[in-house]
Amino acid sequence: MTTLRKKPFRLLALIFTVVITAVACNNGNDSTSKSRETGNRKIDALKLPDNFKAERLYSPGDNKQGSWVSMTFDDKGRMIVSDQYGYLYRLQLPAVGEDSAKLKIEKLIIGGDTSTQKVAMGYAQGLLYAFNSLYVMVNHNSDDRFNKGSGLYRLQDTDGDDQFDKITLLKALEGEGEHGPHSIVLSPDKKSIYVIAGNFTKIPEMNNYKVPPSWNIDNVLPFIKDPNGHDNTVNTHGGWIAHLDSTGANWELISSGYRNPFDLTFNDNGDMFTYDSDMEWDFGTPWYRPTRICHVTSGSEYGWRPGTEKWSPAYPDNLPPLLNIGQGSPTNLIYGGKARFPEKYRKSLFAFDWSFGIIYAIQLQPDGASYKASAEEFLSGSPLPLTDGVIGPDGALYFLTGGRRLESDLYRVYYKDNKESNDPLPVAAPTAGANVRKQLEAFHGGPKDGAVDFAWPYLKDNDRFIRFAARIAIENQPVSQWQNKVLQEKDPETLIQGSIALARQGKEDVKKILLPQLMTINYAQLSPSQQIDLLRAFELVFVRMGKPDAAVAKQVAAYLDPQYPASNNDLNRSLSKVLVYLDAPKSVEKTMALLAIAKDDTAAQKTAMQSADLILRNPQYGLDIAGMLSKMPPLQQTWYATVLSQAKNGWTPALREQYFQWFYHAFTFKGGHSFIGFINNARKNALDNLPKSEYAHFNQVSGDSLVNNNGNLAQGFPQPKGPGRRWTVEEAVKVVDSGLTNRNFEQGRAMFATALCSSCHGIRGEGGVAGPDLTQLGTRFSTRDILEAIIDPSKTISDQYAATVFSLKNGGSVLGRLVSQDKDKYVISQNPFAPQEVRELPKKEVAGTKASTVSVMLPGLINRLNEEELRDLIAYLKAGGNKSDTIFLPAKHPVELSKK
Repeated sequence: MTTLRKKPFRLLALIFTVVITAVACNNGNDSTSKSRETGNRKIDALKLPDNFKAERLYSPGDNKQGSWVSMTFDDKGRMIVSDQYGYLYRLQLPAVGEDSAKLKIEKLIIGGDTSTQKVAMGYAQGLLYAFNSLYVMVNHNSDDRFNKGSGLYRLQDTDGDDQFDKITLLKALEGEGEHGPHSIVLSPDKKSIYVIAGNFTKIPEMNNYKVPPSWNIDNVLPFIKDPNGHDNTVNTHGGWIAHLDSTGANWELISSGYRNPFDLTFNDNGDMFTYDSDMEWDFGTPWYRPTRICHVTSGSEYGWRPGTEKWSPAYPDNLPPLLNIGQGSPTNLIYGGKARFPEKYRKSLFAFDWSFGIIYAIQLQPDGASYKASAEEFLSGSPLPLTDGVIGPDGALYFLTGGRRLESDLYRVYYKDNKESNDPLPVAAPTAGANVRKQLEAFHGGPKDGAVDFAWPYLKDNDRFIRFAARIAIENQPVSQWQNKVLQEKDPETLIQGSIALARQGKEDVKKILLPQLMTINYAQLSPSQQIDLLRAFELVFVRMGKPDAAVAKQVAAYLDPQYPASNNDLNRSLSKVLVYLDAPKSVEKTMALLAIAKDDTAAQKTAMQSADLILRNPQYGLDIAGMLSKMPPLQQTWYATVLSQAKNGWTPALREQYFQWFYHAFTFKGGHSFIGFINNARKNALDNLPKSEYAHFNQVSGDSLVNNNGNLAQGFPQPKGPGRRWTVEEAVKVVDSGLTNRNFEQGRAMFATALCSSCHGIRGEGGVAGPDLTQLGTRFSTRDILEAIIDPSKTISDQYAATVFSLKNGGSVLGRLVSQDKDKYVISQNPFAPQEVRELPKKEVAGTKASTVSVMLPGLINRLNEEELRDLIAYLKAGGNKSDTIFLPAKHPVELSKK
C-alpha cells in the first residue's frame, strides 16, 4: 500500500518512493536545475553521463502498435522492429536534431498478406538484416492469429518491390516464451550468423558441436526442483549459442549452460560475450547466481542446471563470469565500437537490465586468455523496461522499452551534437594467453590430428581459460588416444584435468582404475583451487560412471576425511557433499558442527550493483530484495542443511534434534519466492530418512505447523477469490459507497494482508512498521482519498516520505531516503523493511540530487479483489482495524444505538 495525503500530507504509502532519476544533458552539477529539463517527463526521467542527450522518438503504445522488443537496421538505414505479440514495422527515422514528427512508419507486408486480423510474420525476439535478407527469430506457439511456430526464418524480397515476399524456415526450434529463442547477431567478419536461446529451448540437432553435448546434471547435491515449478520441465543443458551460415544449412553448437541470456556481442578483437540472467526466486539460496557478464569461448559451459543443481563458478568444468552484476533481468548486450561516443564508451559493452531500468557500461581489460571487467551505470530511469538496442548507422544508440505488453517507447541517445568520430579505433594485439587459447580452440569440434600432443601440456597451465580449452580439445578426440595417458599421468594438475575429461567421455569400467589413481595425489600439496578441481574430479566420476562399491567408497572417504573441514567455504561445500554422498563415518558429525557456526563470505558475493541500491528502482522486484536483506538467509548453513537431507547414517539423538530445529528457525528468514519451498523440501527429504517412530516428533520440531500444503509459509489469511478487475478511482468509489455497511471484518483484515498493505503499514499494532500507522486513517480521509492513493499512488507523495536520487560524479546513482546530513556526508536509508539500516554517502562523491516523483508502491494492488472484497478492505481501513466499529454491524444497528 502507499501513503494517503490530503493537504498537508498523504498517509497511505511506503516510507520510500522510487526516484525518477536526473535529466538528459546532466552536466555533473545539481540535477535539480530546471534549465536542463526538457518538459518531456520521460526524457527528464533519464539519468545520462555528462554531455549525452536523449530523444524519445516514438511510442508504439500510443499508436496501438504493441510493445516492441527487437530491432535492426536494414541496408537503407531504416529501422525494423517487432511487437512481442504482433507485427513487424519499418521506420524511416529523422536525423539527429530534426523534428521527430518527420518519422515515418509502416507495417510490413509479408508475403503479400494485407490481412489486418492475422499476423504473417512477427512475434520476434530477434531481428537481423544481413545478406539482403531479414532474419527473424520467432518466439511463439503457432495459433489462429499467427500460424508460424518458434524458429529462425529468412525473409527475402525477390521481386524488388521493397516488401518481403519469400519466407523460408531455416530451423524450427522447440521452446517459446521469455526463456525461448532470442537474438540473431552477425559475425565479426560479416560472413555468418550467431543465435542465442534461453533454457526453455531444446538444443536442436546440429551439424557439428564444439564439445560433445550432454544433458547430465553432474551434481551429487540432493536434487530439489524449483518448488514453484518454474524450471521443472526445462532442459538440463541450459541456454545455448549456435553458429550458422547465411543459408541456415550448417549449424554448430558453440556454448551452453546459461540460464536465459537474450543477446550476445563481439568486441574489436572478435571475442564474444553475453549477459546471463539470474533466477530471482532463488534469492537467499547458496545456488543462486546473480546476473553476470560471460566471455563466450569455444566449447564453453557456464553450469546452469535446474533447482539446487547449479554448478559453482569455482568448478573446473565450467567457466567463471567476468563480472557479477547483481539482481536483474538481462535483455540486450551490444558493443559500442561503432558509436560516435568518447573512446571509453566505444570500448565498452552496453548491458541492458529490464527489471531495474539500467544500461551498464562494461569496461574490459585483457587478462591472460580472457578479460577482467568493471561496470558503471551509463543510463537509467524508473520505470524503464529496456528491451533491445543497437548502434545505428549514424553512430547514435537506439533503444526500446516495453515487453510483457508494457508501455513501449523508442529512444535515441547521442553525444553532444553527434559529430564525434567513429572511425575504427586501433585494435590491441591479442595477449599471448589469448593466442594460446585460440590455438587450442582450433582443435574443438571433432577429431583432429595432433590435438592430444598439442593440448596435453596445457592441462596444467596457470590460466583457467587455457586449461579449459585444452581439456575440450582432448575431449573432442577419440578416448582411445588419451585414456592411458590419464591413467599413467604423474603430474597432479594434469591428472586432475585429464580425469575430468575421462569421467565425462570414458566408459564406466575405467572407474576402478581412475579412482585409485586420483588418490595417489598428495592433497595437502595442492592449492585451494586445485583441491576444488580434485574434488570435482571425484564427483564427476561418481555421477558419470556410477557410485563406487562400498570398499572403494570407504577408501575415498578415508582419503578425503582428514581434509574436512577446510579453511574456506567453497572447499567445505565440495567436501561436505562428497563425504555425505559417500556416507563417510564422521561426515554428519563434522557437517553439523559447521552448520552451527558457519558464516557467509561476503567478499565472494560481491556484485557490481549493490542489492540495496536496486530496492527503490522497481517496486515489484525491489521489495523482494528489501525483504531478503532485512533478514538474509545464511547461505552456507542452508548448503549444509541441504547436503545433510540425504544422510541416513551417522546421526545421534542430539544431532537430529539440533538439525531439525534448524529448519524451524530457517522459516523465519526472508528469501526469494522459492526459498521457503526449497527449505521445506529439504526438510521433507530429511524426514523421509527417519524411522517411522520418530517422524511425527521431528516433523513438529522442524516447523511443519509453519508451512501450508503448498509448501509456503502459513500466513493464516485466505487469498482473494476475485474475479478482479483493473479498478479505476471512479468505479471503486461507486462500488464502495454503494454498500459500506454490514461488512466482513475478517475478510477485510485478510485483504489488508494479501493486498500487501500489512507489509509496510500497521493497524492497531498488527502489520509492518516501514510506513505510517493507519489506525486513525478513517477519521481523517474520505473513501475517495483512500482509493485514489491505492490506485494512483504517485499522484501525491509526501515530502516526509519521498526518496532522493543522489547522482554521483563517477556516473552512477544511489537512491534512498535522506535521514540526516552534515557538511561531509549524507546519511540515507534504502530498505523499507529495515529502515534502521543506514548508509553514509560522502558529499564529495555526489554531483547532484533530485526528489522523487514516483511511488515505490505498485499501482493497482487491489486489482485482484472483487467488489465485496474491496468493500471489506476499505471498511477495515476506515474502521482502523476495530472489530466493534459500526461499519461491521447490520445497517439497523446504528439507528438503534443512536436512540439509546
